[in-house]
Amino acid sequence: MNHLTQDKPFIPWNKAQIVGQRKPLKISHIWGIRVRLELTNNHRDLALFNMALDSKLRACDLVSLKVSDISHGRRILSRATITQKKTGSPVQFEITKATRESVIALIAIAGLDANDYLFKSRLKDSEHLSTRQYSRIFHGWISALHLDHSLYGTHSLRRTKPYLIYKKTKNLRVVQLLLGHKKLESTVRYLGIEVDDALEISESIEV
Repeated sequence: MNHLTQDKPFIPWNKAQIVGQRKPLKISHIWGIRVRLELTNNHRDLALFNMALDSKLRACDLVSLKVSDISHGRRILSRATITQKKTGSPVQFEITKATRESVIALIAIAGLDANDYLFKSRLKDSEHLSTRQYSRIFHGWISALHLDHSLYGTHSLRRTKPYLIYKKTKNLRVVQLLLGHKKLESTVRYLGIEVDDALEISESIEV
């Protein structure tokens, strides 16, 4: 036996950690974060939060957005399309009025041009926020609400709007399209749909 590994027990990377889907935010959480950012005039983080909810993008795609990705000239688009880094597939997303307004304010205050990254890092050696910086910012929002850090992550923002849409409409195909999933099974697993959900839908149909 290799003497370097002898008598060393295998320790899982996720030992003592809670692993799995991060919980989506509730409506009360959304407004709790948004109001705090508005009151402190934190334009970058407000635009980041709003765009994360609307776009439903993974962290790596969100932080690397450029102004030109979501604008045409000086106008912020109501719908935008980007190619996802993980899958290489395009995904379209809406940009609601509140998000457009927060992005316009950020662009004006930060003096951004079309080729600039939308969410610039405040560190000199980085052109845009890293996913790690984004995570720290997110957990700052979670701390302000006194929520359990182990239950939430940046992926919570990707899940929030699709989860709310599903709960309201029960339309999996809509959620699949919004998330850019190739298979409906992936959407089912992503939302954590269980038997009770299926039965609730079935009970609402009279034949």
